[in-house]
Amino acid sequence: MRKLVVFETVSLDGYFAGPNGDLSWAHGNDDDEWNEFVANNASGDDGPLLFGRVTYEMMVSYWPTPKAAQDMPKVAEKMNSRPKAVFSKTLTASPWNNTKITHDAVSAVRQMKTEPGENMVVLGSGKIVSQLAGAGLIDELQIVVVPVILGDGKKLFDDVNQKDLKLINTRTFKNGNLFMRYEPKT
Repeated sequence: MRKLVVFETVSLDGYFAGPNGDLSWAHGNDDDEWNEFVANNASGDDGPLLFGRVTYEMMVSYWPTPKAAQDMPKVAEKMNSRPKAVFSKTLTASPWNNTKITHDAVSAVRQMKTEPGENMVVLGSGKIVSQLAGAGLIDELQIVVVPVILGDGKKLFDDVNQKDLKLINTRTFKNGNLFMRYEPKT
């Protein structure tokens, strides 16, 4: 059975997006070690990428472009070639190759977990993550804490009851980012 992995970037005070959805804080503090980690992480499994509509619209506006291929060729190739699922009640079609649109994230992920194949990865998509966490469908949570305090914004786990997690490993980077991997406690 394939696993569902969630990869999120949060501020030190727990926001995954700043006021008005601002994400500029999440892309600063680059260094060679961090850039290599991002490229290797993106070139991992070939399983489906899962998005909510807002994250999808941000991703599709960048990754299929010549600028993305120039700036981050390894990541762009993986983002464009992997199968993608978008959970949206309003989208009906996608210009991004290998993209399927579905309306019910929980039902779709339950079904996808029973199918053979590589692990699925949710990138961003806070509302979808909350829905999937509430349904107990997340097998691994990968969190990057960026050393910034936003003071306001969107919290990652709105409307989710307590979930106890077990720390698998951590990694610190020269830019101050902290990567942590968790699994649900059984």
